[in-house]
Amino acid sequence: MPSGLHRYYGQNHLHFITCSCYQRALALGSPQHRNLFVRVLDWTRERYRFSLFGYVVMPEHFHLLMTEPAIGNPSLVMQILKQTVSHQILQALRTPVGLGLGAPSSRREGGTLVVDASARMLLQKLERPGESRKYQFWARRFYDFNVWTEKKKIEKLRYMHDNPVIRELVKHPVDWPWSSYRFYAFGDTRMLAMDPWSVNVPK
Repeated sequence: MPSGLHRYYGQNHLHFITCSCYQRALALGSPQHRNLFVRVLDWTRERYRFSLFGYVVMPEHFHLLMTEPAIGNPSLVMQILKQTVSHQILQALRTPVGLGLGAPSSRREGGTLVVDASARMLLQKLERPGESRKYQFWARRFYDFNVWTEKKKIEKLRYMHDNPVIRELVKHPVDWPWSSYRFYAFGDTRMLAMDPWSVNVPK
């Protein structure tokens, strides 16, 4: 764990988690990459058995509001989530297959791998200094804020749902499908269902 960063587990609190991409790169800048993140998040929730009450996936970071998992702890969950997402996206960026993330980001011409401009720029942003073709997708640390009051839970949900609006990506939270807003506003589970929570979250 990085120096000065403390985790407080085992207190029956929720955890508001923030994690950024390496060098704030827009590694989640495409809808395909955000969709993949959501799928991996759902798979991770099922595997490690934690409750998810809120989330937002932004172009260069994400936030989660979750319980501690039945298996392991939030640090393990973040490790698996981040490793799985980064492995799949980096593999898609570097191969002509694309792994179903939309149009292939590269192709082969005469035995040479040709990467398209947007994929090449992203890979350059993620490349480790002095280590050619070795990439780091995520910032090394994530931030974990313990949440134990209903007021703070609602505050964090509102913060997540308003994030795309504040960043001027959309005019209203409903227009950003990669968050829990639509679930709480309309019961929409098409992207990702949240776990049952007794509090009536303001829309």
